[in-house]
Amino acid sequence: MIWEFPRPAGQESRTQNSEAYRPKRERKLWTWTERTLLASGLALLAIYGAARIDGVLSFRAALRQFAAAESRAALAKQVEAADMREAADADTYELDTVSDTEQVESDEEPITEQSGAPLALLRISKIHLEAPVFDGTDDLTLNHGVGRIAGTARPGETGNIGIAGHRDGFFRGLKSVGIGDAIEIETPNATDTYVVDQVQIVTPEDTSVLRPRSVPSLTLVTCYPFYFVGSAPKRYIVTASLTREKNGGAENSTLSPLTQTSSSQRRNNEQAE
Repeated sequence: MIWEFPRPAGQESRTQNSEAYRPKRERKLWTWTERTLLASGLALLAIYGAARIDGVLSFRAALRQFAAAESRAALAKQVEAADMREAADADTYELDTVSDTEQVESDEEPITEQSGAPLALLRISKIHLEAPVFDGTDDLTLNHGVGRIAGTARPGETGNIGIAGHRDGFFRGLKSVGIGDAIEIETPNATDTYVVDQVQIVTPEDTSVLRPRSVPSLTLVTCYPFYFVGSAPKRYIVTASLTREKNGGAENSTLSPLTQTSSSQRRNNEQAE
């Protein structure tokens, strides 16, 4: 026989009220949680949108700035040519205007040395890419374009020009670039064309890909894998050799033996087809 003691008066009603109140408290907690998550998501979306807008505006401003620099360089060439024509037509020349000890200083800095000005434009027609090349590879720079890697050659110089870009930014389409594709580097003074001759994946510690080669070269660097979440463990390397340089309307071919061989092979394949 089980003995049941009667509950004190009012205890049963308090238990029922507590059970009825519990769902309301849980609903209120879930409501506040949803609102907090929604507010956090909207804030992150706003930050991402602001960063994207800033990147696009800076990218367009850099293109306009490079176009203006290119126009100034072209105008300077015209003025220089006019001065040379005038000097050639003159009957007398003054050679002692500036003594050996005097220095002629310019109030303007070189175009490529201006703070924040792009050094060149990088074009890859296959992936419809046109990006300003800045000096440096910090995150802010790579959000606005691509950047020259410190210690490598500058655009327009001989050597190996190293250029880095974000895999989820301007270099997203780099995975579609292959051997034989053309890459252009345009500076205010010339346009150089490179042809891809090697694509490889290396570790971040492998800096040998940036060393000078036997021919003027261009090396593009981005993180790999392209769709990796977090800090990517590898580097995707596209190396190209200079094949043609165009300066003032005159073209000079500087085909390397490797590029000449690949070019002749492509022509033979096209003729065979």
